[in-house]
Amino acid sequence: MSIDVANESGVSTMDEERLSRLARHVLDAMRVHPLAELSVVLVDEGTMTDLHVRWMDEPGPTDVLSFPMDELRPGGPGRTSDLGVLGDVIICPQVAERQGEEAGHGTQAEIDLLCTHGILHLLGYDHADPDEHKEMFGLQGEILASWSEREAARKAELEGDETAR
Repeated sequence: MSIDVANESGVSTMDEERLSRLARHVLDAMRVHPLAELSVVLVDEGTMTDLHVRWMDEPGPTDVLSFPMDELRPGGPGRTSDLGVLGDVIICPQVAERQGEEAGHGTQAEIDLLCTHGILHLLGYDHADPDEHKEMFGLQGEILASWSEREAARKAELEGDETAR
């Protein structure tokens, strides 16, 4: 799986490696073909404002935008999706920071949520009506819960390796 993470936001504290692991986790959970391609780009508020106005005709910066390339759908039980380029997920860390503080879970958790949300949009999920909202946000919650478990286990393993030395 090719996941390209580019930090063009000017925020030097972003963990691009972690974001790549998260994106891989989401794509694996959605059974996307292992050779699919995805781009995640972190941008500043000015760039996000320009994109938001140009593509959504809405003022100001937003938190995340998704730009699909191919019409991919997640794989079902026992199968993976077709191979292709999913598209781009654009995230604004400055907006994520404000939203994370307001939600009480911090910037990193908000970035995780936005990345997951953006990838689900690339895979055709939406939340325009109540049934779609329930499905997408339920799936998003499940993926983020399994991600948290995986990262906690990874952290414990790394700490165990450090202790063993």
